[in-house]
Amino acid sequence: MKFKTTLVLLAVFTGLLAIVLLFDTQSENKSAAQEKTNTLISLASGDIRKASLVRDGETLTFERDEAGPWRLTSPLQAAADDTEVGNFVDSLASLRIERVVEKEAKDLAAYEIAKREDDPRVVLLASTLKTTLDKKIFDFRQKDVFKFSAADVETVRVRAKNIGWQAQRQKAGWFLKAPVVALAAKGKVDSLLDSLSGLRAKAFVTESKNAEALKRFGLEKPEYEVVLSLPASNQEIVFSLHQEGEAFYATTSLSTKVIAFEGALLTDLDRKVDGMRETKVADFYSWEADKVALKRDGFELAAVKEKVGEEEKWLLNPATKEEADRTKVEDFIRKLEGLEAAAFIDDPGPLSAYGLDGGAEVRIRTKDAQGKVKETVLLIGKEDAEKKQVVVKTAELAYLFRVDSGFLQDFPKDRKDWKVEPLKTEEGKTDKK
Repeated sequence: MKFKTTLVLLAVFTGLLAIVLLFDTQSENKSAAQEKTNTLISLASGDIRKASLVRDGETLTFERDEAGPWRLTSPLQAAADDTEVGNFVDSLASLRIERVVEKEAKDLAAYEIAKREDDPRVVLLASTLKTTLDKKIFDFRQKDVFKFSAADVETVRVRAKNIGWQAQRQKAGWFLKAPVVALAAKGKVDSLLDSLSGLRAKAFVTESKNAEALKRFGLEKPEYEVVLSLPASNQEIVFSLHQEGEAFYATTSLSTKVIAFEGALLTDLDRKVDGMRETKVADFYSWEADKVALKRDGFELAAVKEKVGEEEKWLLNPATKEEADRTKVEDFIRKLEGLEAAAFIDDPGPLSAYGLDGGAEVRIRTKDAQGKVKETVLLIGKEDAEKKQVVVKTAELAYLFRVDSGFLQDFPKDRKDWKVEPLKTEEGKTDKK
C-alpha cells in the first residue's frame, strides 16, 4: 500500500532534500538515542554553517561564516534573505517525527518519499515543512540589493523627464538648492531615500549587466536618475530607473544587477520642485509655547505661561497675576502653528510691497523637554480681502508665504480680547472677583 500524503520527509515533488550540516562538537555529541525516539534531526540552528536543498536536479546551497549573513552559493552567487534562509534552517534543525511509518524500510519506492541517510526508519513529518521546501530560488534571495544608509546621504539630485531638483542636508533639515533655494519638506525627502534604500526586486532580470542589457531594459538613457552623495563612506550612488509599459526596471552604479520592481517609487520622483518644498510656515509645537507677544497697528499684547499654585496659567501681567483666557491664547498659537503655504513668493524684493514693513508681528517662545528655548518670529502683511490671503515672512527664510487669512479673525485688537471673562451669577449678574 502506498502512502500518498502531503506530509513529506525532506522532499518536494520528485526531488530529494540533502542537508549538509557543519556544527560544533557540542552538537555532534547530542544523544543519538534521543534523536531516534522523537526527532529526526536535533541541532542548534546557530551552529549550522551550510545547508543544501536538492530538488528536480537543482541544488540550492546556503552558506555563512560564524557571524556573517547567509549567502546563496549555488546555483549562483548572491546575497540571501536572512529571514527566509533562517526559517528554512530552523525548520530543519529540529525535525520532530509525527509518526514512524516503518522501522526498517525495505522498498523506499513504495512510499514515494525519502529518508534520512543514516537512519533506517521511514517517518512522516509535519506538513508545514512542505511550504518551506516548495519555495523558489527567488524566495530565498535578498530583495533589497541596492540598500544603503539613508542617514549617510548628504545631497540628493533628481532628474525625471522634465523635472530636476537638488537638495542638501543641513543641521536644520533638508534644503533645496536648485532650481530654487528653499526649505524642503523633510518627510518627503526622507521618504524618497527610504524608498530607494528599500527598493525590492520583483524579479532579477540580469545578474551581470552590460551595455546590451542596459539598452534592452531602457537604462542606457533612463527616464529617471537619482544621484546620492554619501561623504561618510566616500560614495556616490547613481540610481537609474525606467518604465516600459507596465514594467519597471532599475540598477545602480554600484550594482551588477538589473531588477524589475513595483512602480510606486516613480510617483515620488515625478513630483515637481514645488511638491518637494516645505509648506508649513513655522516649525514649532504649540504645546511647548510659554510666551506669545504680538503687535499690530500700534497695539501690543503679550501673555506668559507660568505655574500658579498647582496649575499652569496664561498671564497678561505676571507681576499682578492678571490671568489671560487660556482657550483664546492657545487657540491663537495653534492657528499659527498650523499655517500652510498656498503659494510661495521667491525673490520678493522690498518687503514694503507686501505690507511687511511695520505690519503685524508675532513672537512665540517655546521650550522643549530638554529645556532648549527657541523664538519663532512671524511678520504678517496686509490682507488681500478678495483672495482671503495674507503674506507671511519668517525670520529664517528669504522667501515669503501666501496663506489663508482666516487666522487674523483670532488676532486680538484690545487687551480685553484675551482677558478672562467674569463668571455670571444665577441672577445673570457678573461676578467681578
